[in-house]
Amino acid sequence: MKTYENILIVRTDRIGDVILTTPAILALREANLGAKISILVTPQTLDIVDGNPCLDEIFIDDRKGIHRGFWGFLKLVCMLRKKKFDLAVVLHTKKRTNLLCFLSGIPSRIGYKNNKFGFLLTKGIPDQRPEGLKHEAEYCLDVLRHIGINVQLDTLKLDMPLKEEANAWVENIFSDNFISSSEKVIAVHPGASCISKRWPAQRFAEVINSLGAPPFKVILVGAPDNQQIAQQVLSGIKIPIIDLTGQTSVAQLASLFKRCRLLISNDSGPVHLAVAVGTPVISIFGRNQKGLSPTRWRPLGKKDIALHKEVGCEICLAHDCRLDFKCLQAVSVSEVVAAAKSLLSL
Repeated sequence: MKTYENILIVRTDRIGDVILTTPAILALREANLGAKISILVTPQTLDIVDGNPCLDEIFIDDRKGIHRGFWGFLKLVCMLRKKKFDLAVVLHTKKRTNLLCFLSGIPSRIGYKNNKFGFLLTKGIPDQRPEGLKHEAEYCLDVLRHIGINVQLDTLKLDMPLKEEANAWVENIFSDNFISSSEKVIAVHPGASCISKRWPAQRFAEVINSLGAPPFKVILVGAPDNQQIAQQVLSGIKIPIIDLTGQTSVAQLASLFKRCRLLISNDSGPVHLAVAVGTPVISIFGRNQKGLSPTRWRPLGKKDIALHKEVGCEICLAHDCRLDFKCLQAVSVSEVVAAAKSLLSL
């Protein structure tokens, strides 16, 4: 295996994707103990890698800010070029990222060979991710295997550094809401990036009504654009809960999950955040697409539960579904409640 002295990992997509890259970061560090390893992420995922002991430097691709447009992109190219990386591991395959690494003068560039300027890579590997044959974390490790780093996923773990200020924020939230150390907290995340991945809000409300009694307290979480979904959930509940929708940073969300006994969520980034801090998860899946299946995106905790139903769709129309999202409707409230009780009793 060739050794490298200055490595750049590129992962400029979403929260879950970056968290599922952390086993590969660890594997890369263990195989290149003396190397300098850096990562390029977006501002939204900085909290995930900030404080990771395997990383020496973090760079931000702020494509909506200082790296916006042609001149912003050129500014990023010039900055990376000065760093003189000898290897780029491109795990977010976009025209922008492949072009960026090429123009930055990085001599060895490995990533997925596809129609997104894959010809600019020096080592392009077949992109089998849409087939959903493996977990996303395993696909990340597959890239490293093509440069001689052979490691098994079950020997690694997801990593999310917890920050003191975020832990203090959670303590204040618990204190303000009179949550004692003896009370058990359940987090509920009813949002997702697409309507085809969102279990009905009313069903989340029914689950909360079934579980949200002493000694349990429920906290609702979500991104700022989940406010409407949160209101739909709140309109159906019969017990008091704490609504933190739109009020948490990624670091705060991780610290909050660390204090929870369970997360109930749609298939979304916070699922993997909870797994990384050791919180049990129930993840609800829809979409009958191989690349979006539990095989690729399930929570990786050994006792976590992924709920998914095959309802006979041969072709998934995603947000244009003509069957009223039958796959999501097939997951019942009773199944989620039963799964939750089984995890809460551990």
